Amino acid sequence: MRIRMSLNALISYLYRCYVRSSGNSTRIKYYRKQGMKIGENCIIAGLYFSDEAYLIEIGNHVAIAAGTKFITHDGSLWCFNEDPQEEDLFGMIKIGNNVHIGMDCILLPNTTIGNNCLVGAGSIVRGIFPDNSVIMGNPAKVETNMSVQRYIFNQHPHRLRTAQMTDSQRKPIVKQHFGID
Repeated sequence: MRIRMSLNALISYLYRCYVRSSGNSTRIKYYRKQGMKIGENCIIAGLYFSDEAYLIEIGNHVAIAAGTKFITHDGSLWCFNEDPQEEDLFGMIKIGNNVHIGMDCILLPNTTIGNNCLVGAGSIVRGIFPDNSVIMGNPAKVETNMSVQRYIFNQHPHRLRTAQMTDSQRKPIVKQHFGID
């Protein structure tokens, strides 16, 4: 029995490695199979989530950068239980439409991010965040709104039209822009 459980764990681990290295559509299909609700036109570069994928809802046109973690339970309740096996504490994570979540963010239980939001890289997010927010920090808070952020992006001196290019097409343009030989 022990060998069979280890073999199943190994197969599961190898499959998760395959999913992480696969394309976007394969990852989304896997996450949906785990119970996660994911809208249309999403990009999920890499995602770690707790066992409760069914507690995660992701809207339409959402981009999640690599290294992001969705945690749907709070293990610290263990410290307060007389019997450690007595209770667990869970919370949903809901992401609205048209949201970008930067690299290496952590979203904690009972978090809701509204529509049209940006979450800065490395943010630790817990709570309810309204539509049109730019969210960042540890702990994350609303730093500005999307109108201000759009203005900042529009005025940025390093904004280049390279989004649809391959790496080899993009490289000489970026190097030239920054004066790199």
